[in-house]
Amino acid sequence: MKNFWQKINKPILALAPMAGITDSAFRQLCQKYGADVLYSEMTSADGLFYESKKTLDLLNSNKKEKSLVIQLFGKRPEKFTKAASLGEKSGASGIDINFGCPAKKVTRHGGGVSLMRDLDKCYQIIENTLKGTSLPVSIKIRSSINYKAKKITGVDLIKKVKKLPLSAIMIHARSYEKPFSGPVNFEMIKKIKRLVNIPVLGNGGIDSPEKAKEMLDKTGCHGLGLARSVRGKPWLFQQIKDYLKKNEYKEFTWPQIKKVILQHARLVYKTKKDHGLIELRKHLAWYISGFPGASKYRKELVQTSHIEEIKTIIKKIKKSSF
Repeated sequence: MKNFWQKINKPILALAPMAGITDSAFRQLCQKYGADVLYSEMTSADGLFYESKKTLDLLNSNKKEKSLVIQLFGKRPEKFTKAASLGEKSGASGIDINFGCPAKKVTRHGGGVSLMRDLDKCYQIIENTLKGTSLPVSIKIRSSINYKAKKITGVDLIKKVKKLPLSAIMIHARSYEKPFSGPVNFEMIKKIKRLVNIPVLGNGGIDSPEKAKEMLDKTGCHGLGLARSVRGKPWLFQQIKDYLKKNEYKEFTWPQIKKVILQHARLVYKTKKDHGLIELRKHLAWYISGFPGASKYRKELVQTSHIEEIKTIIKKIKKSSF
């Protein structure tokens, strides 16, 4: 088994999986700006099992994408063997299993972080996934979830499955109950790192190079998973690498941001044509989010459907607007 996880220099910077966001175009862009590992969008194991075209399309990638991990979600262990096999056939470098997603549309069907309430099932899902692939298998988990007046933690899950040949663990160090707010549980990452001899990546609340260094310093983890913080800011990977190496980094200027927007638009068009540019609209809004006067241009950008329209709008935005 070729285990790419063992060959990547530490600390590893990974683009964490996000449904509707981490498609091939965005992955390529993040790789250009320093991401070492790329996760696919969350992909339904059931959808792959039944060979749904819409789900199979999520496996599409570009040969330029290195260290690509297909992330599977679901609740039926028996579906994961075939799903993992199809993931391998797509040309990916690894398979990941989602035990951490807090989205209601996932948890109400028994997937994501709700699986941590049934550690036996977690074990079965990993076991069945391993049967379907020769690729390295990793998992993404959360720090904890409450169940029947009891807190089930990431440590509980890892103790249950640590004998299985996993290749890496990404931990979103916040609970299911407070999925994107509140303090990050650095201690949980440290405890899990002590339990295993594989790469452990910290995730959650990393929205700046300073926060990235804090996570690494306080946990000793082998790398980081970046998710919501890179929406509209894929260059954060490079800023983190610069900060860790030189203790300084540069903010992107508006001319640089315009260049990234057009790079993203071209990559999307190349893979999905005009339909992809409609999907790009949310990214366009993120690129200018938080800047003075951005609301006026955001309204125009979220109605675009052609690259030329995007060019015209961003050309109107003057540096003084920011």
